[in-house]
Amino acid sequence: MSTHPQLDLSNDELLSTTRAVRKRLDFDRPVEQSVLHECLTLAMQAPTGSNAQGWQFMFVTDAEKKKQIADIYLAAWNVYQNMPFAIHALHRGTGDEGLEASQERSTTSAQYLADNMAKAPVLMIPCLVGRTDVGEAQDQLSQASQFGSIIPAAWSFMLAARARGIGSAWTTLHLTQEKVVAELLGIPYEHYMQVACIPLAYTKGTSFKPAYRPDANTIMHVNEW
Repeated sequence: MSTHPQLDLSNDELLSTTRAVRKRLDFDRPVEQSVLHECLTLAMQAPTGSNAQGWQFMFVTDAEKKKQIADIYLAAWNVYQNMPFAIHALHRGTGDEGLEASQERSTTSAQYLADNMAKAPVLMIPCLVGRTDVGEAQDQLSQASQFGSIIPAAWSFMLAARARGIGSAWTTLHLTQEKVVAELLGIPYEHYMQVACIPLAYTKGTSFKPAYRPDANTIMHVNEW
């Protein structure tokens, strides 16, 4: 049973308003370890391949360690933002004004997070036993199975956090220096793979709207492409 107050959200509202929160993260309000434990307990109910549950979750609250991770993230961001597939360029010139406006808002929001990552009260790094970058684990089936065994749990955590007024954002740029971060945190790099770095903080206000998305018919296929 939850010991932390939850927002009055229907299931559909929770699913449609669990945003990638960046500018509205409250850097001044601590996030209790008990609420992290509560969300993680719920996340552990997520399905995993072969019911293996080979996950580990690292929570970073130490200021100096957060700063080192944030510096790695910012350096990677400065490289990423000049790439053709970066958020800054994606969907540009599509003619869909709603999509382009949404992307521009996301761009400024992502820059803000890159500049302020170290201020988040908690950085959560989901890890999974095994690696997809060595040996036979590089095949598509193995990769899909492994990532499919950690992402549902991490997303369940983010949903549980949102229900308790905590915002989050899925980021991966620190993985450019995954081994360095592993050494910093004592994660056994050869045996556990980091899959994301998710800042956690209570949000400034709790009302969020569904994001702009094209009509579902534009991506829906039935029986054939």
